[in-house]
Amino acid sequence: MSTRIAFLKGHGTQNDFVIVPDPENALDLPAAAVAALCDRRAGIGGDGLLHVVRSAAHPEAREMAAEAEWFMDYRNSDGSVAEMCGNGVRVFARYLQRAGHVEVGDLAIATRGGVKRAHLDKDGDVTVGMGRARLPGGEVTVSVDGRTWPARNVDMGNPHAVAFVDDLAHAGELLAPPPVAPAGTYPDGVNVEFVVDRGPRHVAMRVHERGSGETRSCGTGACAVAVAAARRDGADPEVTGEASTYTVDVPGGRLMITEYPGGEIEMTGPAVIVAEGEIDEEWLRAAGL
Repeated sequence: MSTRIAFLKGHGTQNDFVIVPDPENALDLPAAAVAALCDRRAGIGGDGLLHVVRSAAHPEAREMAAEAEWFMDYRNSDGSVAEMCGNGVRVFARYLQRAGHVEVGDLAIATRGGVKRAHLDKDGDVTVGMGRARLPGGEVTVSVDGRTWPARNVDMGNPHAVAFVDDLAHAGELLAPPPVAPAGTYPDGVNVEFVVDRGPRHVAMRVHERGSGETRSCGTGACAVAVAAARRDGADPEVTGEASTYTVDVPGGRLMITEYPGGEIEMTGPAVIVAEGEIDEEWLRAAGL
């Protein structure tokens, strides 16, 4: 391909992304090319890639085009396709604003996890409606370095196993996916969160994201953690009839997660565009693009 490809770099609580604007879905982005772009030493570097496409131009999003003009075609850093990324939605929304596609206020974004509602605040924060959590039954355990903990199975459009621990260091290096039992519970892999308490309705977490390794933040993971903590603490909004808000500290910053009676979950946090440029043509050819 001789045409230069524009890119931007952004992050949400240091969960960072390569952003590739491609409104008409003209680019072929094979997994190997995405992995090369996300490589932190030989590429641009990121926990994932946000492929920005008009919904009407993408076969996976055309049915959502009437509701959401833009589709977040999200890829993990290894090139694999993912259903959703909460921090990614915030950064995606910030990019649309920067590019002049949307104004401050409300907007809808199509994802493989459905249409997500976002609100761009004037102060720079972005609030995203993350939908409802599903709580599949069955006992799950997570193990690291000979320790094993029970984990809460939470589905936020993508799967999570949430384990409450005494010390975040117990999560180990998180270079490889922590073993989860029973085997076969998550045939497509799982995001694993390790959580400690910091105060009333205030927790901190580390996460291994499937396809990416440990990341500085995970939006859907923070939502899963807040849901699991609320059930553990007897603060389930369906039971109490009151909204439940948790402060969730991640290595890259802080997110506020609110779950409402009826199950809707909102996440609020920062989204920053760091840089923009063009990918070198020679590098593109070497990467197979």
